[in-house]
Amino acid sequence: MAGKTRFCCQECGHCTPRWLGRCPECGAWNTLVEETVAGTKQRARAAAPAPLPITQISLDKEERFSTGIGELDRVLGGGVVPASLILLGGDPGIGKSTLLLQVATSVAGAGRVVLYVTGEESVQQVRLRAFRLGVESSRLYLLAETDIDAIENSIRSLNPALVIVDSIQTMHKVDFGSAPGSVGQVRECATQLMRLAKETGVAIFLVGHVTKEGLLAGPRVLEHMVDAVLYFEGERHQSFRILRGVKNRFGSTNEIGVFEMKDDGLVEVANPSSLFMIQHPAGPVAGAVVVPTLEGTRPLLVEIQALVSPTGFGNPRRMTAGVDYNRVILIMAVLEKRVGLHLGSYDAYVNAVGGVRLVEPAVDLGIAVALASSLRDFPVNCRLAVVGEIGLTGELRPVIGIEKRVQEAAQLGFTHCLLPRANLGQVDLSRVGSMTVWGAQTLSEALEIALEQ
Repeated sequence: MAGKTRFCCQECGHCTPRWLGRCPECGAWNTLVEETVAGTKQRARAAAPAPLPITQISLDKEERFSTGIGELDRVLGGGVVPASLILLGGDPGIGKSTLLLQVATSVAGAGRVVLYVTGEESVQQVRLRAFRLGVESSRLYLLAETDIDAIENSIRSLNPALVIVDSIQTMHKVDFGSAPGSVGQVRECATQLMRLAKETGVAIFLVGHVTKEGLLAGPRVLEHMVDAVLYFEGERHQSFRILRGVKNRFGSTNEIGVFEMKDDGLVEVANPSSLFMIQHPAGPVAGAVVVPTLEGTRPLLVEIQALVSPTGFGNPRRMTAGVDYNRVILIMAVLEKRVGLHLGSYDAYVNAVGGVRLVEPAVDLGIAVALASSLRDFPVNCRLAVVGEIGLTGELRPVIGIEKRVQEAAQLGFTHCLLPRANLGQVDLSRVGSMTVWGAQTLSEALEIALEQ
């Protein structure tokens, strides 16, 4: 008797008994693919495990081990937790395999056994890439296999401390009637690897591809199954990469790691702020403002650039890169209503230098100052750092971590800092040297200070 079939969305994982042109769950078009439902077999009822009182469970923490790469350890919360399942996503060619091959060699060099499972390359190709990167170790084992059952047998026989699966979209289960990379196959293989990690205590890294919309390919349920989700970001025409944690059951999700791609692989960046600031040899230019932003516990100085020019069409254009589009529109509305800057007949372009993505509201004041500076064609002091959140009534709201932000700016040679007046009392002036710190209560007051320096 032929198995039953169903249609599953390749974007969200929603399944229906018949084909539909549009997924009723996520609204995506032409994403439902036919899959065979595996038949259920009768099996003996397992004995119910005895529940334990929470007070009898040991509080001993599992010993983390370092990946040998400080930036990755920072994002993971201090290292890799045994029996954890970690998903690393990113655009093709961004450097996921390079990073994990370096991690595998570093962990193997520390005396642990590592298994690198490749479903997209042969072992000779991986060995060639390792030779180019100058990384190799006798404790690093390679396996070119896509059958998840065979991979599980190899893991159980080798008993490694770390396993890298590159990539989860190429793995398949033989008795599951779907093509590799489909929603059902990805879910089944990830579930089997998760169970294996919890049973054996081995830590497993999964490589996941990213769609053109910037989401991990496969069902969103994959992100809920794993213990940590990391995204590898960056631009192809730039040499640096940003590793960002969006989920972590064993640490913070606000940390980032910064790397630079070189001929010999990925290299950690000791001073990330230098990557996100541009030195203008001709002096300060209109529309450029430096903002001290906070990524987890790490302060970064990022330059925000704005260009405001008269529109040549009926509707002015608004474009952003690295900052939230809707947030920029809101700030422009506040500038028009509360400050009196008429931006309705001007095109506006806002960019965060270096391809970094800024999401916190503390960069609001920097965006507003950059827009006003470009509109008035009046440059801002290149040694002025600006930070603050803007409310709809034009007031400046305090931001968190102000002392770290100001100290980072002072260490990099900035002589002036503009921040909300409510944060002024939180800054220890003895730690910022000769830096002059101003506090403003409203957006109008802040613009007067910034554009007069």
